Parts: sequence; C-alpha cells; structure tokens
Amino acid sequence: MSLHRIKAFSLNLAIFLVALLLLLSTGLTGQNRPFTLGQMIVQPGESVSGFLEVPAGVDPATQIPVTVINGQKPGRVLAAVAGIHPYEYPPILALYRIKEMIKPAELSGTLILVHIANLPAFQRRTIYYNPFDWKNLNRVFPGDLHGTQSQRIAAVLTREVVDRAEVLIDLHCGDGNEALIPYTYWMLSGDSQLDSVTREMAVVFGLKHIIIDNTRAQDLQNSKYLGNTAIVRKRPAITTESGYLGRVEEEAIAANVAGVLNVMKYFKMIPGQPRRQTDPVWVEKYEVIYSNHDGLFYPRAGMGDYVRAGEVVGIITDYHGNILEEQRAPFTGILLYIIGTPPCNKGEPLFEVGRVKD
Repeated sequence: MSLHRIKAFSLNLAIFLVALLLLLSTGLTGQNRPFTLGQMIVQPGESVSGFLEVPAGVDPATQIPVTVINGQKPGRVLAAVAGIHPYEYPPILALYRIKEMIKPAELSGTLILVHIANLPAFQRRTIYYNPFDWKNLNRVFPGDLHGTQSQRIAAVLTREVVDRAEVLIDLHCGDGNEALIPYTYWMLSGDSQLDSVTREMAVVFGLKHIIIDNTRAQDLQNSKYLGNTAIVRKRPAITTESGYLGRVEEEAIAANVAGVLNVMKYFKMIPGQPRRQTDPVWVEKYEVIYSNHDGLFYPRAGMGDYVRAGEVVGIITDYHGNILEEQRAPFTGILLYIIGTPPCNKGEPLFEVGRVKD
C-alpha cells in the first residue's frame, strides 16, 4: 500500500471514530443522558423539582424553585424562565401548567422550568424591585456572586440556567402597574445564523406584535437582561410579554403555555407542528418614555392605541394635583404599554411607543 493510501485510510478512520463518538455522546440507542442542575441529578425519563440555592452575602440567602424534565430521548436543552419580575403572574402560572403537561417519555431533550426567578420579590408582591437591595433583577445580568441579592440571583441563573441551556425563553408580561399588549422581542445579535433561529422562535411563539430589537448591549460583562445574556453567549433566546397589570387571566396564561409548547415543537422536543403567527406586526423601532417627576400619572390614551408624534399621551401632577408636565409621543406609532396605576416616580417608565414597519 502506498504512503498516500495509508494516509487516506488513516484520515478516514479518524473521521469515522470521531463520528462514532459523537453519536455515542448523544445517544446512539436513542437514550438520553442524566442531567445535573444545581444539586439535582435527573435521570432520563424523570421529572424532578427542587431549588437552586443562592448563598447569603451582604443580605440574606434565597432559593429559586425549578423543575427539570429530562426526556427519555436525546434532544435540545430548553430553559423557560418566569418571575424575573414576580408581579407578572401569567407566565409563572403557565410554567406550572407546563410542568404537568410534559411527559418525560414523550420528550426529546431536557426542559428546565424556572418557576419564580425572583422569589423574595414574589413573596412581598413588589413590582420591578427586589425588597432587599431595591435592584431590578432584569438590569443586573450576568450578575455577581459577591454582590447584593439581585446580583447573586442573576449570577446563579447565568451559571446554572443560561450556561446549561441551548435555547432560552424569558417570559414576562405587564407588571402590576403596566397595561401592555402582547408582544415578543426579537433581539438581533449580528450573527445571521443565530438571528434566523431567534426570528423563527419569535414567530412560532405566536404573539401578534414582534419588536425588532437592535438596542441590546453586546457586552458579556454587562448584558443587563436575561434574554440578552443568552444571546451574547450565542444561545438562541426570545423575550415575551403576555398579560397586563398583574392580572391572572386565562387568555394570557394560555398564550404563554401555547407559546412555550410551540417553541418546543419547533425544536422537535415534543410531537406536532408549531402554529406559526401567520400575519405578525413587526415593530421596527421603540422608545420608552420615563418620568421626570415624582407624582401621579393620568393616561390620555390606552394600551394598543395609535398615537401621533407630539400627541399628549399622559399628564403628570404633583401630590397636590398641580400639573407638572404633559408627556407626548416621540413619534407616530402604537402604545405597546402605558402605566395603568397613578403612582409615578422620577426615572421610571411611563409608556412605550413602537413604530410599525411598513
């Protein structure tokens, strides 16, 4: 045998062995592998609930309630996270329903359900902020294990959920003060292949309005938002909003359930074809208007209304009822959300306007 043929044979043998190892590592016989999350070890065909532990630091320790459903067959690892803002109840309740719906024997891959990411704030019924450090959890990712409680929660979620998952859905809705129409953020990464996958995720989740979001920071050390933390780590992720004013309404819960199941179908984790949003409304630009004052906010328009550039959307008064400022639309578009309760604080959001793409 010539030297050339020997080299070719050796190369083909090496390629074969690598392919064989890859097949074995993903389950040549169709068998999934055990999955570890925190202290939980979940065997193929099991569903296990437990807690991710957030250690004490400058303020108290806490826990994150999670469920891991490890399918009998290999497939994607998908994380669905609710309760980053814990007054947003429909996504939280949706994940408890999904926990009961998904049977490990019918699942390909692994489903991580983070039921309530911000448990201390959930227990105290606060909007936006953690009661121990008064930080917004969805502004401190990827977090810091040596920081305050919100930063430590973010660090544990980044390490145990974002870094362990292959796909992530960050589930939100209108907080206790936000009247909000359902929509999905399609976050652009600059990676065309990744953006193609996340676009499909946004479409199959099924909400009518999809925001094309190219505003998120690309900094691994200051990704701020949970969904963006996955994106900058090259993991497909979307952020969704379905529900408003902290209400527990069946329509919003069902939309979150259907959306997660559709994404799972898209990735072939469960049987069936995903239902695509056939006529999405693409929002090409959005802007959040913040309050310049402490006081009371009086809306002059409602969620989903179209407003013209310069139109008065709401009025701020002081605590004696004196008008401080008229807040106007920055451009013509749709009101994606607007504050639906009177308190407003300097630096906090009042409303968000989105410009619909032609």
